[in-house]
Amino acid sequence: MTRPASWPGAVDTMIGFPTDHRALYDAMRRQMLRDSGSQGMAMPAEYMFNDVPHRDGVPDGDPVEVTLEEMDAHGIDVGLVSVSAAPEVTERALRDHPDRFVASYTVDPNRCMDQIRELVEAHERHGLRAVSVFPHGVQPQVPIDAPLMYPVYAKCVELGLPIFITVGVAGPRVPSKCQKVELLDQVLYDFPDLVVVMRHGAEPWVEHAVKLMVKWPNLHFSTSAFAPRYYSPAIVDYANSRGADRILYGGYYPMGLELERIFAELPHVGFADDVWPKFLRHNAARVLGLA
Repeated sequence: MTRPASWPGAVDTMIGFPTDHRALYDAMRRQMLRDSGSQGMAMPAEYMFNDVPHRDGVPDGDPVEVTLEEMDAHGIDVGLVSVSAAPEVTERALRDHPDRFVASYTVDPNRCMDQIRELVEAHERHGLRAVSVFPHGVQPQVPIDAPLMYPVYAKCVELGLPIFITVGVAGPRVPSKCQKVELLDQVLYDFPDLVVVMRHGAEPWVEHAVKLMVKWPNLHFSTSAFAPRYYSPAIVDYANSRGADRILYGGYYPMGLELERIFAELPHVGFADDVWPKFLRHNAARVLGLA
């Protein structure tokens, strides 16, 4: 199947640029990963993906233009990019293409108030649309409901920014209990105005994630890091019923998935006709405050 002509231009809630990530991945291998298998992987969760984009090096050409070409080829109008990753490239993309890219900022709660001050500075500089956190990916790990997270949540509410939180079993071979979906229940009780988007699947606690979305009106789910053929039936069923406004499209280019694969598989997902515009564009536009 090809991309239906009726689909709107998408907002991708997780996209980046094909730059050299070896220094980042090398640091993760030294600091976090203990098994021998992870030491030989191009990226820490490579075992989960058949074909990591640009595994053997970055493509020729400007990385911003490479990503823009991919977006144009697959009908993506706007991409959410982290200014914490490849900042020189990302800042240039935000400056030169403000209609195509919007900024998020990835926090390390271990850095306490220094991180809060840098978050505010990033917001003032880039006009952030979101904050993101990987509980499993900081040292030491910080659980979703840990006290160190609470200043970040409070600042997000104050600034009116949604926070994207990685939930479920981590891709890299590190412990995952810091990302149990059930931990969101206390957070959303304590911060009823906080807008949260779950990232990276929530497996094996997807049904629990759906229950929490039914319960908490500000909780959402992004499909990032999952090829469409592996979208959970529980998520598809929820989107087709009472959750049409809660499920957001998220890719994983160039970290783990090619856009070509994602958009070749998307038409086979069983979303109802009226769900597609919300899933691809309108839900993310609302959460990110886009016009």
